[in-house]
Amino acid sequence: MDILKAMQISGSALKAERTRLNIAATNLANVNTTRTVEGGPYKAKSVVFAATPLKPDFQGTLDAADRELRKVEVVEVVEDNTPFKEVHDPSHPDADENGMVQLPNVNSVEQMVDIMSARRAYEANVTALDAVKDMALKALDISR
Repeated sequence: MDILKAMQISGSALKAERTRLNIAATNLANVNTTRTVEGGPYKAKSVVFAATPLKPDFQGTLDAADRELRKVEVVEVVEDNTPFKEVHDPSHPDADENGMVQLPNVNSVEQMVDIMSARRAYEANVTALDAVKDMALKALDISR
């Protein structure tokens, strides 16, 4: 695997994890949102990743190992279909005739774990990029 392919793979992971972090932050920011443009409470969202083939160059099509290389992409952002939380609060402006208010289906603990996991994955890929950069610099030092 050459240096640019390693950078492409780690770069795709950084982009995917950034999206995952943004979605988790959005979910946390809307943990108490009872009104949305679509109507009703905010629905939690999740990111779906997929391993997609790294587009090989001509040499890569000849090399069997390069055909196995995969990068990560965000395939879609899906809404969580778990039921909304209901609380009794007759004074809330969005309460129904029984005084029940529907709150978003966001689980704060799950979102925090997702944020920590995305952060760790991001850090790991930055470390991989640093290693690739160091290897490239060492290769340039050899040529001096």
